[in-house]
Amino acid sequence: MLETETVLDRRRLRRSVTLWRAAGLAAIAIAIGVMTLGTDKLATLAGEKQIARITLEGTITEDRDQLKMLKDIADDNSVSGVLLYVNSPGGTTTGGEALYEGLRALAQKKPVVSQFGTVAASAAYIAGLATDHIVARGNSITGSIGVIVQWPEVVQLLDKIGVKMNEVKSGPLKASPSPFETLDDASRKVAEGMVNDGFKWFVGLVETRRGIKAAEIPGLLDGRIFSGREALQVKLVDQIGGEEEAVKWLKEVKNVPAAAKVVDWKPSSSGGYGFAGMSSGIAGWLFGSAAADLGNFLLRDRTISTLGLDGLLSVWHPAEK
Repeated sequence: MLETETVLDRRRLRRSVTLWRAAGLAAIAIAIGVMTLGTDKLATLAGEKQIARITLEGTITEDRDQLKMLKDIADDNSVSGVLLYVNSPGGTTTGGEALYEGLRALAQKKPVVSQFGTVAASAAYIAGLATDHIVARGNSITGSIGVIVQWPEVVQLLDKIGVKMNEVKSGPLKASPSPFETLDDASRKVAEGMVNDGFKWFVGLVETRRGIKAAEIPGLLDGRIFSGREALQVKLVDQIGGEEEAVKWLKEVKNVPAAAKVVDWKPSSSGGYGFAGMSSGIAGWLFGSAAADLGNFLLRDRTISTLGLDGLLSVWHPAEK
């Protein structure tokens, strides 16, 4: 009798081990799926219609992974509409240009709405211009239409410490303006020409996309910022509200299916890898977006200092004069 019970216990143990092995393999398969496809794709596997939510935060630069993601969204048959959440002071003018073109290409295939958070200024507003409808909070900071180029001048400092920069260059405007020489009229004209050309392009986007005359809006050409309510009055945005209003617009105006769920999409390079990244993806798939967001919060910090940006900038910050 004892021997029989021992045999049964062994069989139960083997079945238990087998069950846990199967569960482990399933978890690994899910993890590989999350790493390969991302949590944004898991809903796609179920064949459900979705609204792709793109989050634009921090400093905008030209991001190849982000641009590829926009193309992937455009080609995904499960995506019926796109929600662009913007919370950014802007970034490089070229980054804004690339993002604008990518979003406009996407908008040719899917309806796209933008929702402005705390700030959506300069190059971030350029991204908003690419969408079909702009929803802003009443206190969102937006506008700051303009282009800037900055560089330090350390000539006097070098003189004080007894350091001299020597150079040989092919022409007087090569590597000019430079922090190592006093700005002359010729160099200033070159910089002003680039800024004016970029500014003309930016203003043209605003007038074309918003159907307004920039000169008729006080302060717009001076680069001022607007609250969401002020922006609505001068037609820089279309509606006051948040994500609920943006999604409602997609469903009621653009006929996105009422049952479509909002699903986060992220560039492939921003997904977490290793145990923490896999855990975050699996948690989101099994227990909902709140669990995934907690993991992502621990993994992601995409804020970039504007001090590290070269070239023309379309950026707003409180210290800007």
